[in-house]
Amino acid sequence: MMKRRSLMALPLAALAAPALAQTTPLRFAVGPFQPTAGDTRRAFAPFFAHLAQALGRPHELAVTTDWAGIAVALGSGQADCAWMGPWGFVLARARAGAEAVATVLYQGRPTYHAIMIARPDLPITRFPEDAQGRSISFADAGSTSGWLIPHHWFMTRGIDPRSFFRYRDGASHAANVISVASGQVDLATDFDRNLAAMIAAGRVRQDQVKVVWRSDPLPNDALAVRRDFDPGLKAAITQAALAITEAEAGQIMPPNYTGWVAATPETYAPIEAAGRALGRLSTA
Repeated sequence: MMKRRSLMALPLAALAAPALAQTTPLRFAVGPFQPTAGDTRRAFAPFFAHLAQALGRPHELAVTTDWAGIAVALGSGQADCAWMGPWGFVLARARAGAEAVATVLYQGRPTYHAIMIARPDLPITRFPEDAQGRSISFADAGSTSGWLIPHHWFMTRGIDPRSFFRYRDGASHAANVISVASGQVDLATDFDRNLAAMIAAGRVRQDQVKVVWRSDPLPNDALAVRRDFDPGLKAAITQAALAITEAEAGQIMPPNYTGWVAATPETYAPIEAAGRALGRLSTA
């Protein structure tokens, strides 16, 4: 009789497994795109809620306090899916096999620019020559536009920014902009989307900073999943993101984000090349 009850219980256990999976929260993560973690959560939570609803799943959302942190979260399995900067994604792919399923559109474009900003009163006609010896603030080492790309640009010109400027790094992009606007630092790294958003929000005035350098186009942020993520869920998340229309994006995504396009293995190749050139990735 005991054996019969055990055998009869097997189908019930098998049926319970999918139900349990449906109640397991999807673990989302997002990097420090806004001045504070609270600002980032408010701006990005509706998008992740939309994805979870499309999949019929509960979800959790973690907001990291630095760009490197989100790569760690995805690579270590603490997050299933993350909206992350290009360099953070490349790090997570190199270290833990993360996969980009989509690239975000900003005002209809899949690219953006790294920039360097300066106090408007500085007499900088030629950059970087006229800025030598000035104080500069880079973002943390997990930032694409705030660390990787500027360092790579200086390297291609035979300049070590740590000795060429009075150098510091580790700041958020918002802190960099505010530091320049308030005169605490002469120059800082940023990206065009962030500066435009901070001006639009009234956090700084346009006449408080000036752009002295702009990079070539860079691929926008990635929507990435961890290496061993369920293939069915990965396909569903990809489909849900790519299906977002511009009108829907205006309701569930931060201002000026207009949807997603599919990512390919080549999308983030320029970022990977810069990382390898700087010795931040294995050359193997």
